[in-house]
Amino acid sequence: MTIGFLHFSVSLECGEDVYSVSDAVDHIGFGWFQIKIMLLLGYFSAADALEMMLLSILAPTIRCIFRISAWKEAWITTVVFIGMMVGSSTWGWIADNFGRKFVIVLVSIWIAYFGLLSAFSPHYYWIIVLRMVVGLGIGGAPQSATLMSEFLPSKYRAMCMCIQSPWWTLGSLFTICVAMLVMPVYGWRYLLALLSLPMFLFLLLSPFLPESCRFQLASGDRDKALATLHRMARANKATLPTGFLKDANQNAKRGRILDLLKPELRRTTLMLWFLWFNVAFTYYGVVLMTSELFQSDSAGGGKCEVKDPHCGCKLLTTKDYTDMMWTTLAEIPIVLVNIVLLERLGRRRTLALLYGLTATFYMLLFICTKREWMVAFIFGARGCISGVFTAIYIYTPEVVLPYRGATLGLGTCSAVARIGAMITPFICQVLLRASVDFALGVYAATGLSCVVIALCLPIETKGRLMRVRQH
Repeated sequence: MTIGFLHFSVSLECGEDVYSVSDAVDHIGFGWFQIKIMLLLGYFSAADALEMMLLSILAPTIRCIFRISAWKEAWITTVVFIGMMVGSSTWGWIADNFGRKFVIVLVSIWIAYFGLLSAFSPHYYWIIVLRMVVGLGIGGAPQSATLMSEFLPSKYRAMCMCIQSPWWTLGSLFTICVAMLVMPVYGWRYLLALLSLPMFLFLLLSPFLPESCRFQLASGDRDKALATLHRMARANKATLPTGFLKDANQNAKRGRILDLLKPELRRTTLMLWFLWFNVAFTYYGVVLMTSELFQSDSAGGGKCEVKDPHCGCKLLTTKDYTDMMWTTLAEIPIVLVNIVLLERLGRRRTLALLYGLTATFYMLLFICTKREWMVAFIFGARGCISGVFTAIYIYTPEVVLPYRGATLGLGTCSAVARIGAMITPFICQVLLRASVDFALGVYAATGLSCVVIALCLPIETKGRLMRVRQH
């Protein structure tokens, strides 16, 4: 390593060219190397989605089987997000210090093992404990987005990240299909066991996943970083830039939350935390309230209020599962819309537009109408808020990476998002049964507030190279 450092220093003195990891990735371009990573991490995202979509099916089922209150039903979802909130920053710190791939493999083992163990829960409180532990593992899943973005040329970054989002949708659809087949015959325990298997399969594929060359360089392992870049170049039938790979600043501190609150980044960080809080609050709100609204005659207030849950407990029917599939499919067409919007309007205006449309569809649910129209409005709300999730996943690493906090920045934002997700079950499962209008109004108001915040973000990152600032 010393020889490599001296060789690099001599090259600077002789005036030879040097290049950064971002320069190399952009020079090599997009090819089979990126396609392989997108397939591997796409499958990981789908396997992760199984555990999240399961929440909208498991909670109402457990309520009926164990005859628990609406408050206890809401806690089944909330404890998962408590675990995710704790896990997000923890896994972010581990990723910054031990590697992105290391975290992805570790959380895969964690989610698969404890997901399977949940199927053997003897009673309600064991379900609560084990699902919270599963949530702790799920908190590390967003690191896959950071790993993938680091291997994507800036020209294709937004498009590729958008293309990845249907994997999550496929995972959600798979959950609904399996639940529709398994739940009526075998019950929830078999469903939990079956849905843990895809994550076990990912472990067999994980050796093909490369480690982040940015992490390798920041850790002082320049040779491994160069080897990874050479693998990328060979796979894409390209060459590295002429010159020498620029060493990371070894004196720079990594993985500190305080770096995100420095004066030059404080405003952006606080705004991002607000947006992340609301995107999770709203997204999981529409996912979880779908089954609640389907059990009512329509979506408006007054005579259209959701029926009193004490009047009986109704398990999800085939029609409910079918309509859930239709609303989940909303996350696919938004991909093409996002690709166009992110490149034409930029990140900030895209976020503002999609937040505004989400709020609009929530307000349309105030109307007392037929179930078909209700499904259409939920379809629109879920599609738009899904687009927000994709856009903010793209924007966050782009805006915080120059300050040496890509994975920790994404981790802390994800942790704040889990606070919103922790609260939302008490709105969409508890408050909704008392007043549909009040619950929908909360989601519409938060969506409109995010329009203003998104437009006030100080930094636009469209087309910007993912460089780390040198101090």
